[in-house]
Amino acid sequence: MKTLNRWVYAIVGVIVLLLAGLVYAWSVLAAPIANEFTSWSQAQLSLTFTICMTLFCIGGLVGGIVSNKISVKVNVWISALLFVVGFVIASQTTSLAGLYIGYGILAGFASGLVYNAIMSSVSKWFPDKQGLISGILLMGFGFGSFFVGKIYTAVVPSLANGWRTAFMGMGIILVVVIGICGFFVAKPGSDFKPPAGAVKAAKKRPDEGIDVGPSVMLKRPAFWLYFIWAILLSAAGLALIAQATGVANEINAAVVAKGGSAVSDNNIATIVGLISIFNGIGRVIFGGMYDKFGRGKTMFAINAAFFISVLIVIAAILTGSMPILIVGFICCGLSYGGVTPTNSAFANSFYGPTHYPVNFPIINLNLIFASFGGTIAGALYDASQSYLSTFIVLLVAIVIGTVCSFLIKKP
Repeated sequence: MKTLNRWVYAIVGVIVLLLAGLVYAWSVLAAPIANEFTSWSQAQLSLTFTICMTLFCIGGLVGGIVSNKISVKVNVWISALLFVVGFVIASQTTSLAGLYIGYGILAGFASGLVYNAIMSSVSKWFPDKQGLISGILLMGFGFGSFFVGKIYTAVVPSLANGWRTAFMGMGIILVVVIGICGFFVAKPGSDFKPPAGAVKAAKKRPDEGIDVGPSVMLKRPAFWLYFIWAILLSAAGLALIAQATGVANEINAAVVAKGGSAVSDNNIATIVGLISIFNGIGRVIFGGMYDKFGRGKTMFAINAAFFISVLIVIAAILTGSMPILIVGFICCGLSYGGVTPTNSAFANSFYGPTHYPVNFPIINLNLIFASFGGTIAGALYDASQSYLSTFIVLLVAIVIGTVCSFLIKKP
């Protein structure tokens, strides 16, 4: 089998996930939709993101189940087609149902399908750097929402039909670029030989576990403790992502009420986008940390950083300070960035590479439950007209998650 340098596959993977990650830009994408459909509540709009995350998990699981039956290239191409159909449907909708089907179901499923295809294929080229390569790939996934958010906010006002034209354009870009990248996605063949020292480095992983399938993994307490931890911290991160624009607007209104100057919509998008930028950076940092220090220390660092970050955001809301909010968003992004590469590295190091394409998306099913974090945050805001209560709930979730992480034992 003729192969390219393994870092070429990594670069292609980052490009694909950069585009697939645009579904995380929902809080920015939803703003002009909310302006057009003023009768739709924040909770109803947030449900779109919940559906999207649910189908993301289902798409990843389906991708894992069929990974040995169809080519990884076919998985990538199918996802590209689903993306364009989903965004075209969403761009034409006049109802919540159309938005739920196009963006929530089709785009969400497509994102999960291609996410699994890239993660499970590219990670096999790096047996010695499971945490790091997961972080690098997921950095692309995290950056997607930032770049899309910035471009979307800048161009929508100048487009005929605004967000509808933008959705149509995104669908076309996705099908073309991901379709082309599909030609350069592949798993290592039986003749693949890792670089010198890679196998030796892989054997020295601090959390070396067992090589088992989901039937064994699901019977182990360590899996369920980790799963609960992932739900709680992912819910905190997704609640922030889904409501970030609303939090910034709340503080912006407080600044204006005190006689300060309002922050423009474009600058709000930039501030919200910092979450994605530092989320991506956090994925690389914590992914590399997992390789070097193992699961326990990495999870403790994530827990502590996330708790402090949420306190900073609470301080920003209480004081009505945009600079403090910026610091809080940066810290939250870094902290939440540690969860996703830890999911991948945990699946591989605790339960082995053989069944990783199925074990990993099973762990990612935590997002189905975690995605309700955004919906709950929207409902709490509808009830109180402030996001303060949301972040107090996030603190409680992080504390419970920390307790779970301490109880996990190595296989």
